[in-house]
Amino acid sequence: MISRALTNTLQRLTTSFPVITVTGPRQSGKTTLVRSLFADKPYVTLEDPSERLFAEDDPKGFLARFSEGAIFDEAQHWPDLFSYLQGMVDEDRQAGRFILTGSQQFGLLAGVSQSLAGRAGVTRLLPLSSSEIPNLSSHRLNAVLLTGGYPALHAQMINPQDWFASYIATYVERDVRQLINVQDLTTFQRFLRLCAGRTGSLLNLNALAGEAGITNKVAQAWMSVLQSSDLVYLLPPYHKNFGKRLVKTPKLYFVDTGLACWLLGIRTEEVLALHPLRGALFETWVIGEALKARYNAGEAADLYFWRDNNGVEADLVYEKDGKLQPIEIKSGATVTSDYIKAGQKAAKFAGDEALTPWLVHGGEDNYQRSGVDVIGWRMFAGRVFK
Repeated sequence: MISRALTNTLQRLTTSFPVITVTGPRQSGKTTLVRSLFADKPYVTLEDPSERLFAEDDPKGFLARFSEGAIFDEAQHWPDLFSYLQGMVDEDRQAGRFILTGSQQFGLLAGVSQSLAGRAGVTRLLPLSSSEIPNLSSHRLNAVLLTGGYPALHAQMINPQDWFASYIATYVERDVRQLINVQDLTTFQRFLRLCAGRTGSLLNLNALAGEAGITNKVAQAWMSVLQSSDLVYLLPPYHKNFGKRLVKTPKLYFVDTGLACWLLGIRTEEVLALHPLRGALFETWVIGEALKARYNAGEAADLYFWRDNNGVEADLVYEKDGKLQPIEIKSGATVTSDYIKAGQKAAKFAGDEALTPWLVHGGEDNYQRSGVDVIGWRMFAGRVFK
């Protein structure tokens, strides 16, 4: 089993909360992780029709089997579970008693917030961060971008192209049908591919809707589904006003670069190396690494970007010790003077509030130059927020 960085956070939360929830995209390793960490607990998946029928017909009888606690996988499939667990944990608040997983945030987190507020510790497990990938030192950057982080692709001898095709067909489309009434899956697939083509770009739902041939309302609903399923992430602009006219639109990123590459028709490292979106895909990878580091630590994302109407921008910004950490992202392996200038410019918007800017690049070099911390992609994979 691949060691997961979320382990420490889960173990910490089980000392404080009677219910622990783990959300995240399908096939991110949620079930494997919780069954390994809590091997002493009974396991039941509520995707099993027989278990769900038992629960719906005789909820008290169903839960009587698990008075000492259990793992309930895909808990959102039985919405009444949250109300029943509220009564059980109010009677006995034993820490770490119940573990809930779910791949649809709408259902799982809605149930938790309504019935288990203050009783549940909430975590999110995304695909593998690069620091979790076995033998990362032997991987080339293009291979990392092309394969992505879904655990099955690193634990089994399986062709990524075959796996992603199956993933879209068996998981994404099924979840879409469960959450919203999509009549034409071909149109949804086109929308998904159009989103992949815009990873790293400002979100323009009107343009997406027009190219996909759907209404703005439908595009908004579909984008919400992709967010709920942890397939895409919308990076918000930094919220403080430094007296400048700011871009207020979020940026769209895929959570997994491997999935984005597959949707874009990129099948080999050679094609990726020359692809016009390689820079955007590298930026997507950096944002994903930062997002995973936050979630694995049990923290909110609290990640932003900055851009004003005069072209001053920082690809990634987060607050640290009352100041701002600006990060500029460049996919090239060779650090040029223009890269350094971009790193310096990324810090200018915050003035004295900015920490030493980072320049994360697609090469291996790590050093400080002209007031900029130059960080190669491999070091960044292990350094995020440390």
